Order: sequence, then structure tokens, then C-alpha cells
Amino acid sequence: MPQIQVTIDGKSYRMACGEGEEAHLAALAEGLGARIGEMRQSFGEIGDMRLQVMAALTIADELGEAKRRLAAAESEASRLRAEAGRMEEARAVQEASLAQGILAAAERIERMAQALAGSEPRGA
Repeated sequence: MPQIQVTIDGKSYRMACGEGEEAHLAALAEGLGARIGEMRQSFGEIGDMRLQVMAALTIADELGEAKRRLAAAESEASRLRAEAGRMEEARAVQEASLAQGILAAAERIERMAQALAGSEPRGA
């Protein structure tokens, strides 16, 4: 299992990660360090541990919000798929009805053509 050295808020940590995940872990550490730095600028020196906990809670809150938004989007997508299915069924019913109407019209036209052909003067 690979290990890498990451720096968060000026402190180095040796971390283990899965094969090929080194760059991802380094980017996560960099993001956390940046978040802690932003909070340090906003709140001043309130203690390293407190800043780390606040950053972690902020990230957890953002993750929770992202999960809620994803669930809402998935729910909306599901609703739209169901609506599309109902519309497809309605379209199929409408097409069948139109086909039936065209068939009935064609049969009437055929009967009228036969009636007209039967009523034409012979030898004309």
C-alpha cells in the first residue's frame, strides 16, 4: 500500500492510500489545508484543533447539502422518466386511434369507389 507525505495547515502527515490514489489524496489534503487557511483568516488564531474541526464540519455540511441536492435531482429525474413513460403510452394510444380512423376512412372511400364504379353507365 503506497504512502505519501501530505501537508495540512503547515503540518506534515504520512498517509497510506490505495494504489494510484496518491494524487487524489494529496489534492484532498491541499483542499483541507486551504479551507483551514480561509477559516484562520476569517476567525483569527482560535487554535489549530478548533480550526480543523470547524473545517471538517463545514466540509461535512457541504457534503450533506450535495447529497440532499443529488437525492432531489434523482427524484426529479425519476418523476420525469415516469412522466415520459406516461406520455409515450398516451402517444401510442393516440397513434392507434389515428391508425384506426385512417383505416375506417380508407374502408369508406373503398366502399364509395365501389359504389360509384357500380353506378357508372356501362360502356362509357
